[in-house]
Amino acid sequence: MNATVKEWVAKAEGDYATAGRELRAAESPNFDAACFHAQQCVEKLMKALVIQLGALPPKTHDLVSLDRSLARVCKGWSWPVDELRFLTHAALAFRYPGESAEKEDAVESYNIATHMREKLQRLLNA
Repeated sequence: MNATVKEWVAKAEGDYATAGRELRAAESPNFDAACFHAQQCVEKLMKALVIQLGALPPKTHDLVSLDRSLARVCKGWSWPVDELRFLTHAALAFRYPGESAEKEDAVESYNIATHMREKLQRLLNA
């Protein structure tokens, strides 16, 4: 794993830790932030793997688009599109006034991120 990929992974791990802290906060948990950081973790790990496999990741926050880019360079890669869409929506919609995440949204975002993180880390360390 080169230095650039390691930096992407480190940033992703910071996002994952932040999402978990917000989700577990006893006082004033920020479910919007938990959703955002869960998505950011996945986005950064996907981009890290694209880079590790010798390609340039697209400049996007859309996980469906990233999924297509990753599938082009990582044989056998696939992830349920509905989960990618949920995570992308949760990160973007809850960042601004008008919509707010509920605990259930944050839990689902974190759970999706947890499972994707496990798979992406295995591929990064292969």
